[in-house]
Amino acid sequence: QVQLVESGGGLVQPGGSLSLSCAASGLIFGIYRMGWFRQAPGKQRALVATITNGGMTNYADSVKGRFTISRDNAKNTVYLQMNSLKPEDTAVYTCNARTATAVHEYDSWGQGTQVTVSS
Repeated sequence: QVQLVESGGGLVQPGGSLSLSCAASGLIFGIYRMGWFRQAPGKQRALVATITNGGMTNYADSVKGRFTISRDNAKNTVYLQMNSLKPEDTAVYTCNARTATAVHEYDSWGQGTQVTVSS
């Protein structure tokens, strides 16, 4: 099992910045990708950004140029720097880790952290 512990989030005014972090523990040797998803009220959970062990990143179009995902493999931690935040970025942000074993792949999820962008 993989455990993911998130920190960061909170309330910020439009145009402001926030940073999220997510530390993985447990059976981490098979993790090959980590990232962030978000779910706004009344909407489905959606990809925000992911990063592989090799540093390849993928971003949702809505956050490109504003959000930056990074990873510290030594600390098994992934970060999400969010700049130029908009009210539509308001959501519960959840950390994800994708693990590959010899027989299957599976996802692990954090508990989620609220990000609210409002004046």
